[in-house]
Amino acid sequence: MNTLLLEPHNGVLHITLNRPECRNAMSLEMVNELRAVLAALDSQVRAVVISGAGGHFCAGADVKDLVSAGNQLQALNRAFGTLLQEVEAVAQVVIVVLQGAVLGGGFGLACVSDIAIADHQAQFGLPETSLGLLPAQIAPFVVKRIGLTQARRLALTAARFDGLEAQRLGLVHFAECDPQALAERLDEVLGQVLRCAPGANARTKALLLASVEQPLGPLLDQAAQWFAEAVTSAEGIEGTQAFVQKRKPGWCK
Repeated sequence: MNTLLLEPHNGVLHITLNRPECRNAMSLEMVNELRAVLAALDSQVRAVVISGAGGHFCAGADVKDLVSAGNQLQALNRAFGTLLQEVEAVAQVVIVVLQGAVLGGGFGLACVSDIAIADHQAQFGLPETSLGLLPAQIAPFVVKRIGLTQARRLALTAARFDGLEAQRLGLVHFAECDPQALAERLDEVLGQVLRCAPGANARTKALLLASVEQPLGPLLDQAAQWFAEAVTSAEGIEGTQAFVQKRKPGWCK
C-alpha cells in the first residue's frame, strides 16, 4: 500500500490514511487501495478503525487528480461514491477517529461510519461550493447522517465547524478534549464492539441500513427470518448458553 498503513490487532484492522504531506487528501490511488482492503476483509476482522496520519483525518479530494483527470472526471468522482457505498455496507463495525481536517471527502467518509469519535478541535466542512464545485458523491450520505435541513445549510454555506458542533449535529457520537481521551474512548468503544457476536452485528447492521429504504412490512418479514436463524445458529446457542452459565461467550476478546 502506498497511501495506507494497515495494522491488524486482536480482530481489529486499523487503517491509517497516510498522505500527511497533503493532509491525507483523497487521491484515486487511495480510493482504489481502500476499496481493495475492504474487498479482502474476512470474518477474522470484526471492526475497522480508520484514522489519518499527521494530525489530520482527510482534507477532501486531491486537487491534482481533478486537474489531471481530463475526460475521466465523471468516472473519478463516481469511484469515490462507490467507496462510500462499500464502507457503509461492510459487515464489520466501522469506526472513524477524526482529528484536524475533516473536509469534503473526509466528511463523507465520516458520514458512512458506524461510530465516529472526534477531537473537539477537529475542523469539519463541505468546502466544495466555495470552490465552484459540488459535493456530488457525498451529499446523499450527509443527508442520511444529519438530515436534509442541516445538510442544506452546511453545503450551501461551506461553513466550518468543530467537533463539538459535529456532535450536536449527530455527525459524530463522541467529541473528546485531547489525544489521550480520544484513545481511551476508542478503547472503550472497541471493547463494547468485541463483546457483541460478529454474525449478529453484521445482520443487525444490514437490518438497520435496510430500514431507511425498504417498506416496513417486507422488512419485518425479513427481520423475523433472520431472528429465527440467529436463535438456532452457533452464535445464538453459544450466547444463550453463556448467559445461563454466567460466563462470557466464546467471541469475547
